[in-house]
Amino acid sequence: MLAKAQHLIDWAVNASRANSLWPMPFGTACCAIEFMATAASRYDFARFGMERQAFSPRQADVLICAGRLPFKLAPVIRRIYDQMPQPKWVISMGACASTGGIFDNYAMVQGIDTIVPVDVYVPGCPPRPEGLLYGVLLLHKKIKGESLFDHAQRRDEQPLDERGLRLPPEQIDEISEPFGNSIHQFRSG
Repeated sequence: MLAKAQHLIDWAVNASRANSLWPMPFGTACCAIEFMATAASRYDFARFGMERQAFSPRQADVLICAGRLPFKLAPVIRRIYDQMPQPKWVISMGACASTGGIFDNYAMVQGIDTIVPVDVYVPGCPPRPEGLLYGVLLLHKKIKGESLFDHAQRRDEQPLDERGLRLPPEQIDEISEPFGNSIHQFRSG
């Protein structure tokens, strides 16, 4: 009986959280333009519970990092992440945010997952609005699978391993899932 009540509470809370996300955009390059197109009337974030965009980290629960991240902005994005209330999630949008881009530049962070824990990776240069919407749906799936009663250690509390990763490559592949027609596209690969 207790397990059934816990399951019902998990379902209600997670459905509410997944369907009322308040994203905070952090755009530094061309991916931010695609984010704006996703929020416009043709693609309409509001269908997926992202009606209100929060431009204050204290009112946001999803940080969408779109574009490259210079080292000078690394402490800023970490401060923004730390100011967000729990529960909080991060979407890494685009090749530059996810891996540093096609050029290994000395001035750019090679993937924001070295600064903040990332929940969903959206590949592309820049990713289409459909890709970002699919990433939001993946985040919905992740949120609905969480439990209030099992305290899982958040990735921001976990130390980096010897490769500098917070997650093993298999788990990165699991949460990023292949996009579009490519079933052989994996981040760790």
